[in-house]
Amino acid sequence: MGTPDFAQTILSRVLKWPGGDVVAVYTQPDRPCGRGRKIKCSPVKELALENDIKVFQPENFRNDSDFNQLIDLKPDFLLVAAYGLILPQRVLDTARSFPLNVHASLLPKYRGAAPIQRAIMNGEVVTGVSIMRMTKGLDSGPVLLQRAMGIDINDTAGKLHDDLAWMGGEMLVEALEGYEKGILSLMEQNESLVTYAPKLTKQDGFIDWNQPAWNIHNQIRGLFPWPGSYFDWDKPDGKNIRLQVFPGKVGPVRPDNIAAGTVMGVADGLLQIACADKIYLIPRVKPGNSREMDARSFECGFLSKC
Repeated sequence: MGTPDFAQTILSRVLKWPGGDVVAVYTQPDRPCGRGRKIKCSPVKELALENDIKVFQPENFRNDSDFNQLIDLKPDFLLVAAYGLILPQRVLDTARSFPLNVHASLLPKYRGAAPIQRAIMNGEVVTGVSIMRMTKGLDSGPVLLQRAMGIDINDTAGKLHDDLAWMGGEMLVEALEGYEKGILSLMEQNESLVTYAPKLTKQDGFIDWNQPAWNIHNQIRGLFPWPGSYFDWDKPDGKNIRLQVFPGKVGPVRPDNIAAGTVMGVADGLLQIACADKIYLIPRVKPGNSREMDARSFECGFLSKC
């Protein structure tokens, strides 16, 4: 049971495991996507169809027909990763053994929809994957297996997503094998240590340049590639445009005579923007409805006549 790329990576690993058979895949219904609003199926559905696996796409499990369809499959396990639906207790109870969830954090930290992005945005240096037995609460079930992974100071959410998805697939197979051998135990989560990772919105990407440069660096890389980070910039001609910025690096101390939020120009191929304490150096931007461009192209097109 899963929907996006994260779940597709995990499904691809489970399909290679000789210890069990994937009898069906559950994923979110096909939805309109992009400017053309064309109907697009999920990455998990694409992989399932390529492997001739039955695919079910209920809006929810409130209808008895959807629930009975699941019962007829007689699953030993429900394997869940980024499904996007809250599963009612009667669905969880259909697994003869129990339902397992792959969650991209070291539970009980970062329960919820965006654990990878929120960890980076908060400047964490370690994250990981938890394999947990699902219960009715949000990511609250006991943990069977947990493994840590370091976060590099320049890791983006996109890179960490791919690394954790690969790790999650390996760990899920390890958990299934460990359960079969009877060598894994359940560890209850410490409720006093719970933190949450709320769903991302585009508003999360708005940059306040009055923040320290490292905070801004964490925000930009934590929201890359989606939803992206941006601010509203007053062009030299007085017009205001929205400028999307891409992950860069923290530079030297901000001069006292330069206000935070000032676009200072380009040096060594990097756009300089003043933060509360230092200068942030950006390799690429996307101005308004224009195409993505490197800093020198932006300088020529928007900061000066080249």
